[in-house]
Formats: sequence, structure tokens, C-alpha cells
Amino acid sequence: MIEYETKLRKWGNSIGLIIPKEDAKREGLRDDESVRAVIIPKKSLKVKDIFGKLKLKRSTEEIMRETDKELDSKFI
Repeated sequence: MIEYETKLRKWGNSIGLIIPKEDAKREGLRDDESVRAVIIPKKSLKVKDIFGKLKLKRSTEEIMRETDKELDSKFI
């Protein structure tokens, strides 16, 4: 699996990305081979965009009390 940050580049009427030859060789990729890419724009990784969307089964206060209790038992 290859994971790295790159910039998109204009390619005719399209936009493309480049996979460095060393990475392609290491993964055994060849010209005209189908691959799957997951595109995650950097701007969408802001905390304010995801804050409040995580649904917990327990309240934050309950989780914090449990964590405090576990930490106290390990260090006392």
C-alpha cells in the first residue's frame, strides 16, 4: 500500500496525480494497471468539520470517570 501526500496536476482537460516510480516499482505496479485511490482533501480534515459527529454510547463524563479510575489503580 502506498500512502503519501501529493499535489494534483492539470493533465489536458483532467486532473491527475503522479505515483513516484520507486513507489510503483516497490508495489509491483505496471503501466495500464487498475488501482484504487482514496482521495482525502487536506481542507476536510479540520476538527470543526467532524466535531460533534461522533456518537458515543456513554456520556463523556462517564468515560472520563472510568479513565480516572483505571489510571488511579495503576499508579497508586
